[in-house]
Amino acid sequence: MNSDQQHFKYSTGVIAYPIFFVLSIWIVFWMQVRFFPSIKRFGVYPQKLEGLLGVFTSPLIHSDIQHLYHNSIPLFILSVALFYFYRKISWKIILYGIVLSGLITWIIGRPANHIGASGLIYVLVSFIFFKGVFAKHYRLVALSLMIIFLYGSMIWYVFPVKEGMSWEGHLGGLISGFVFAIIFRKSVAKPERYVWQQPDYNEDDDPFLKHFDENGNFIENLDPEVGEASYTKATNEINQKINYIYKPDKD
Repeated sequence: MNSDQQHFKYSTGVIAYPIFFVLSIWIVFWMQVRFFPSIKRFGVYPQKLEGLLGVFTSPLIHSDIQHLYHNSIPLFILSVALFYFYRKISWKIILYGIVLSGLITWIIGRPANHIGASGLIYVLVSFIFFKGVFAKHYRLVALSLMIIFLYGSMIWYVFPVKEGMSWEGHLGGLISGFVFAIIFRKSVAKPERYVWQQPDYNEDDDPFLKHFDENGNFIENLDPEVGEASYTKATNEINQKINYIYKPDKD
């Protein structure tokens, strides 16, 4: 099996890591409200050197409880999908996604304090969608369609359509997810190939097909050591013992 192949396999981390992410942003928000309201300033400040710190801290900081709530549910759902379907590269997508989307926001953003986990959410939406399209794996394509069904309307928020919303962070996340889908396009699970799909498959050696004759009739209690000629002869002898009686209907 190639090292770049993955298998869709459940593990504790599929649920534990997303819970950890969501719990972390809630704990930070609680500390912000309870003890350290000043940490809200640790967002991304575009084109300012001190604003680069926010590339790493901004996903943990939220403006209010509504902002936090709206980010928590999609972050959990998308993280579960990421760790289940792309577990070998999941941490790279999350960590690199935070950095790249934050840097894009720092470069193109308006002079403001950009905070929230929505940039990472857009990374996950974009990556999962484009990765499924590029992979052409039926499960991953189905996952892409589900992502479009659930979060397709988010595409409008990469444009400045709402006052006070960091569309630059959303756009940075969208671009980052697309870039990672291209970079990691070969790191995808491949469908399991059955024996009859292998290039060297020979149906004459298939033990299952030996239970059928050349006409597709099932052979009961076939001994693998019995040759085809012997079986055909035995079948003919049985058929000769069968009498068919035909009686025409009377008017």
